[in-house]
Amino acid sequence: MGHGLIAWIIIGVIAGWLTGKLMKGSGFGFFMDMIVGLVGALVGGFISSHLGFGGVGQHGLIISIVIAVIGAVILTVILRLISGNRGANL
Repeated sequence: MGHGLIAWIIIGVIAGWLTGKLMKGSGFGFFMDMIVGLVGALVGGFISSHLGFGGVGQHGLIISIVIAVIGAVILTVILRLISGNRGANL
């Protein structure tokens, strides 16, 4: 089951918002949280497909959001390590 452009935007917004709420410290702002969520969907899809679970587009909306949030959390940790904001990693 593939997702259209609107579904990807919804997944990115929800995943970015959830990641901003899950991670300690403040988020990156609405638009950056959305971008982190969209890129997190790519990261999460890459990881889940290589683990044998299938990519983000192969599942329903809820599972796609969960995979995107996992990818966005991983991406946020990496971004915080690169930017030097180590006190707010988790």
